Amino acid sequence: MIVSANGVDLYVEVHGEGVPVLLLHGWPDSSALWRAQVPVLAAHGFRVITPDLRGFGRSSRPEGKDHYQLANSVADVAAILDACGAPQAHVVGHDWGAAVAWLTATFLPHRVRTLTALSVPHLLAPMTIRQREMAWYQLFFQFEEVAEATLKHNDWAELRELTPGYKDIDHAIADLSRPGALTASMNWYRANLAPRPPGPPPELPAVTVPTLGIWSDGDRYLDGARMRASGDLIKAPWRYEEIPGATHWIPLDAPERLNELLLDWLG
Repeated sequence: MIVSANGVDLYVEVHGEGVPVLLLHGWPDSSALWRAQVPVLAAHGFRVITPDLRGFGRSSRPEGKDHYQLANSVADVAAILDACGAPQAHVVGHDWGAAVAWLTATFLPHRVRTLTALSVPHLLAPMTIRQREMAWYQLFFQFEEVAEATLKHNDWAELRELTPGYKDIDHAIADLSRPGALTASMNWYRANLAPRPPGPPPELPAVTVPTLGIWSDGDRYLDGARMRASGDLIKAPWRYEEIPGATHWIPLDAPERLNELLLDWLG
């Protein structure tokens, strides 16, 4: 189905019947990231909703980085749930989808039964030196046109080097090769992670829904210490799980373990 809202057309798939579960992917993926989770959740009595986030997959790719501010994607989540007739859902997110999930739970807690965040911690989790080292690529992505040209050069050699072990790299390259798609994906970083002068962190309401944080020890981009510290920012039941041997892309590398954790947590 196509959900038209907030100036974009969002491609959304719905599988199964029962309690809604919304799965939000990250960069440079699409809803295909969840292909090992959808049939399992649907078979266990959940209604599984998997959108392509704005700028990705088969959804609209509006021009201009301001369209990719996280607040817009939180509004997209509300529109998707409305279109699916779901007043409330379990919300699961990975990478940028986790950032959207955190903010949805923060600002729209009445729409979220539980939150599951994969890889990305609470946005106010204390920064670490290790995280600053791991996030070097986020600064590189700020260089408009230069980043795009570099990633595409020599049959996407730089992107392949940046994402070792990423099992969907060829699918992602096919998606990013479409007109405007690579820049749209870069605009998530430019809209939300552009360098800013030092100052106090933003004030956010506490997360008040039960939250599961999952991190994998093979993640090259995110420091697990920040996910573990996220529990201090939640005024609700908190659970942390660590998956050994998986890269950043937990749904692809550890589908069976992730499915076990989701079924236990959502049930």
